[in-house]
Amino acid sequence: MSEALSTDRRSPPQEALSVSEVTSRVKETLEARFADVWITGEVSNLTKASSGHIYLSLKDESALLRAVVWRGTVPLLAIEPSDGLEVVCHGRLEVYPPRGTYQLTIDRLHAVGTGALEARLRKLLAQLEREGLFDPARKRPLPRFPKRIAVVTSPTGAAIADFLETFMARWRSCEVIVVPSRVQGAGAAEELAAALAVAGRLTPAVDAITLIRGGGSLEDLWAFNEEVLVRAVAASPVPVVSGVGHEIDVSLADLAADVRALTPTDAAVRIAPDGPQLAATLASLDGRLRGGLTRRVELARERLGQFARSRALADPTRLVQDRRAALEQHAARLRRLTAATVDRAGERLRAAVGRLEAGSPLKILARGYSVTSIEGRAAALNSMADVRPGDTLVTQLSDGRVWSTVNRADAAPLTPGT
Repeated sequence: MSEALSTDRRSPPQEALSVSEVTSRVKETLEARFADVWITGEVSNLTKASSGHIYLSLKDESALLRAVVWRGTVPLLAIEPSDGLEVVCHGRLEVYPPRGTYQLTIDRLHAVGTGALEARLRKLLAQLEREGLFDPARKRPLPRFPKRIAVVTSPTGAAIADFLETFMARWRSCEVIVVPSRVQGAGAAEELAAALAVAGRLTPAVDAITLIRGGGSLEDLWAFNEEVLVRAVAASPVPVVSGVGHEIDVSLADLAADVRALTPTDAAVRIAPDGPQLAATLASLDGRLRGGLTRRVELARERLGQFARSRALADPTRLVQDRRAALEQHAARLRRLTAATVDRAGERLRAAVGRLEAGSPLKILARGYSVTSIEGRAAALNSMADVRPGDTLVTQLSDGRVWSTVNRADAAPLTPGT
């Protein structure tokens, strides 16, 4: 039995490979075989390192593959990856000998279809809409005649050329400052947001900011749907005009902007007044003003000529004489009116005096009447109830007074003939 066992034991070969040699051969074979490969999978375990590199994993229902996007490649990606996004990546497999692992080094990355992107878009749209970022009430009007504007876009794209061509043809009385930024790819949203912040802090301050980019696919325009850029648009201290893509393209940045333009060219039209039309209008107004002033001068000259030919200047003394004659006529008429008024007043006064004299107590006494009062009392006696035997009575006649003493007082009504 022991011999059998000793027979089964095999000594190690003299040319056994080291770990480094095996790893090196695997590296050569694997990297040569997968130097140019496209891989589809779902992004997971994504990490953005402080160095700028992006580490992630690609997985399907039964396997997982580690991957990396180096810092220099990140700006070249069509879209920035995120956990749960279905993507197709291009790159090469590389072996990392110290750990004996391999990973995919990604140089290109695209979303698989638009379903995942549209789902993310709808979710973010609902969230920002609840927060009021798209509320029409917060939209600000554009300046009517801008003096200084900023344009946030790629300085080498066709969009800026189209914008400037249209803008300068319409309104040259404005300073245009281009704040450069990438408009596509991973990290473009953050770069655009930073450019917007720079434009909002310019000194002297700009009247408006224009955010523009040419057309493209949903993936190409995805930076304008990123939350960081949408919030930057809403937080801008000056009005923002967004002209992204073609007429049918609508991004979240468009919805957050104060004015949404259909294209970069339309953005120029919306922010720039029509200078030639304005000049034509001013020329027309200038002509009307000059014509109106000319007519008024001619009318004033004609009136001055008529006045120069009037009697007032031809014979000033005659005018004074006419005014003096009119004044004398008015004075005579005033004297007549005054005399007539005084006469009528005298007649009314005499009539009033006659009425007063007719009602005078003295006139009444002269006709045989008298007034009796109790001595010491001012009021006239008019009732037997006020008289007592022994009272001294004072009777006022027309020519004097009579004092008498009451011996008897009888209550008897006054009858005719008594």
